Amino acid sequence: MIELEGVPELVDPVMVAAFEGWNDAGDAASTAVAHLDREWKGEVFAALDAEDYYDFQVNRPTVWLDGGVRKITWPTTRLSVVRVGGDKPRDLVLVRGIEPSMRWRSFCNELLGFAHELGVELVVILGALLGDTPHTRPVPVSGVTSDPDLARTMNLEETRYEGPTGIVGILQEACTHAGVPAVSLWAAVPHYVSQPPNPKATLALLNRLEDLIDLRIPLGELAEDARAWQLGVDQLAAEDSEVAEYVQSLEEARDTAELPEASGEAIAREFERYLRRRDGGPAGPGHATDGSDAGPFLRDTASDRTRPPKPLPQEPKAQPEPPEDDEPSDDDEQGDN
Repeated sequence: MIELEGVPELVDPVMVAAFEGWNDAGDAASTAVAHLDREWKGEVFAALDAEDYYDFQVNRPTVWLDGGVRKITWPTTRLSVVRVGGDKPRDLVLVRGIEPSMRWRSFCNELLGFAHELGVELVVILGALLGDTPHTRPVPVSGVTSDPDLARTMNLEETRYEGPTGIVGILQEACTHAGVPAVSLWAAVPHYVSQPPNPKATLALLNRLEDLIDLRIPLGELAEDARAWQLGVDQLAAEDSEVAEYVQSLEEARDTAELPEASGEAIAREFERYLRRRDGGPAGPGHATDGSDAGPFLRDTASDRTRPPKPLPQEPKAQPEPPEDDEPSDDDEQGDN
């Protein structure tokens, strides 16, 4: 471990973590933590030793010039702290990095050592997976935990997933065994528009995080970026009749499945968010009450944009069940960095 600025004393800290790679479709989760770090001006206080956990042939270092001096940035995982004031001050420990190539147990133990030393009360791990969800509908975000008591008190799902897992699942399980309350939030990213960035999924994760920890999160320009993203996808989908028909089939399946849920709990959650933002004063530029109206950003190969791939002529698959241990299944394949 590399000590950068020493360990600060924190107030009711929550650790929020995300890792680039297999558990980060569309870079939605890592971008969410980067947004928190940027908006709240996080201060890095530690970084894990890259030599211990990364294969540099998989995650290569980068070389850059600083005033004519050549420098190297090594792939690693960094920890920063943000202090959130207000009537209910609460500090966040942000963990942002790349899924390690090796020694996952030691990696998790080192992060848990920080959590213990800083008095972290809750660990929230963000992830994103590929799913059969239309880009025109609200981004599904699943909250899961391995702790049945925590599932009841925080209105989460208890994990039932079995299969391959990533560092998100391993870290959550390590927290459970260490007696540290841990939750994973998973956003479903449309598989036909999986390339990053996906500001709509990032916005949905931040809204769910805000509800979970009861903390008003500044959104900056994220809501506007998300709306522009969706508009871009709408335009590209409209240019291809097969893609448009496929999106329509996903919309119909989604609307039919969620019709009974368009009631109590979702409405109450939105109303509580509205009250929290109203009581906290003007939201200011970029604040929004919902990420569901926002959208993606695409590129078409002919004009330096990326077109969504044409789907195979088959029935749409069922909406994937929320992953247990917060990991995507084999069907929710995500590209490595």
